[in-house]
This record gives sequence, C-alpha cells and structure tokens, in this order.
Amino acid sequence: MFDKLSRSWGLVKASAAVLRSDKELMLFPVISSLATLVVLATFAIPVFALRIFADGFSVGGAIVGFLFYFCQYAVIIFFNCALVGAAMIRLQGGDPTLADGIGIARSRLRPILGYAAIAATVGVLLQSLKNRDNNFIVRLIGGGLGVAWTLATFLVVPVLVSQDIGPIDALKRSVALLKKTWGENAIGHVGIGAAFGLITTAVLLLGALLAFAAFQVSVVLAGAVVVLFVLGVLMLGVYQSALSGVYSAVLYRYANDGDAPPAFRGMQLEQAFRAK
Repeated sequence: MFDKLSRSWGLVKASAAVLRSDKELMLFPVISSLATLVVLATFAIPVFALRIFADGFSVGGAIVGFLFYFCQYAVIIFFNCALVGAAMIRLQGGDPTLADGIGIARSRLRPILGYAAIAATVGVLLQSLKNRDNNFIVRLIGGGLGVAWTLATFLVVPVLVSQDIGPIDALKRSVALLKKTWGENAIGHVGIGAAFGLITTAVLLLGALLAFAAFQVSVVLAGAVVVLFVLGVLMLGVYQSALSGVYSAVLYRYANDGDAPPAFRGMQLEQAFRAK
C-alpha cells in the first residue's frame, strides 16, 4: 500500500510540475466556475420565484432539473475539454494558449453536448434515487451508483478531446481504459481529492481561528481575514481542478499510447497501471 501511495504522490507532483510550467491552464477552471455561476443564477431565480420544488421532486421539477444539469454539464465539460486539450499540447512539448484550448473544445462541441445530455439524464436519475423522501437503502444505492458513474466516466473528457468519436463510444472507451489500466491501483485521482480536502479543511479551521482573534480587535479586520481565506479556498479549488485535468490527460496518454510524457518518465508508471 505504501508503494502505491508513493507512486501516486509522485504522479501528482509530476502533474503539478507540468501545471507550474504553464500556469495559464488554471484560467480554464476560473472561466468554467464563472460560467456555471451564471447558469446557476439563470435557473435559481425562476425556480425560487415559481416554487417549482415546493411539493417535492415532481415531473415539472424533473424537467427543470434535467435542463439545469444539461446546461451545467455542457459548460463544465466544454471547459474541461479545453483544459485537457491544452494540457495535451503541453505534454507533447508545445506551448498552448487559452485560445488553443477553447478551439479544441469548440471543434468537439457536438459530442460534448451529446455527452452533457447523457450526464444530465444520469444526474437526474441519481438525484431522484438520493431524494430524502426515499428510504435509506434506495439512497444508499443512489450513492453507490454515483460513485460507479464517476469512476466509469473519469477518462471520457480526454477521449472526447483525442478521438473523433461520439459520446456513447467515448463512454465505452473510458470504461475499457479503466479496466485496462487501473484495476484496484487507481488511487491517484482519489488522492488528489483527499489531499485538497484535508488542505481546505485546515485552511478553513485556521481562517476561523484567525477571524475570531481578529474580531476581538476589530470587526473590519475580522471581515478582511474572512475574505482573504475565502479567496484562498477558491484558489485551492481552481488549482485542484487544473491539476486533475492535467492528471487525467497524462493517465489517458499513458493508457492509450503506452508512453509516459517527459515529465513522468523514470517513475515506473507501468507499476501504477498494473492490471490485477
């Protein structure tokens, strides 16, 4: 287990090195977050005004939920494709720009929208299973299916970027690569989430303590501390998203081509992807 954790940590560090060499990659999660906020506001205002979900998860609510999921997924997947496309250019030794990534995503717009429709449908179904009105077993099944869906679709974005195929074939390819390369050794992506979760928790606790101490001196000072740490947490989220994008691009390239990018050579990647 220690060897697996050590290899995963090495992969994360190498991904971070790639990200440090091209900080412009972090612009994609920033733009994506702003766009999703616009989508959220567009749906939230009429939903609250019309009290669509006041009586629970109705047919009308399901339709609105699907449209919301579709728009959100379309935005998120589009900018994830832009990020991964730019990351792949960097991994090939190029120097990608923001326009390069956007151009790659635009060229794959049709399959991106198709996959967004699939993801929205699955999202609505999973949300209906996890509805608080259902019993514990049904909610548990919904949670388990959600985890399985996340794992199965982890490599869909790099597949969409790299191959001229539709969303269903991209899903099949993602599952095939998962079976081929990960097995039970796939802990890197989970490790990124866990590591940033711990870091974020630590930052929030430190921020709360410093804000409380500052409040004893001045309300204005306490407010400034809160704003500073909120910005810090947001930056952590941006960095995590960009790092995950680079990591998925590297995993796909190695799994599909069997060749580690220069930043990852000498790290015994074949052990990290050893099939059980």
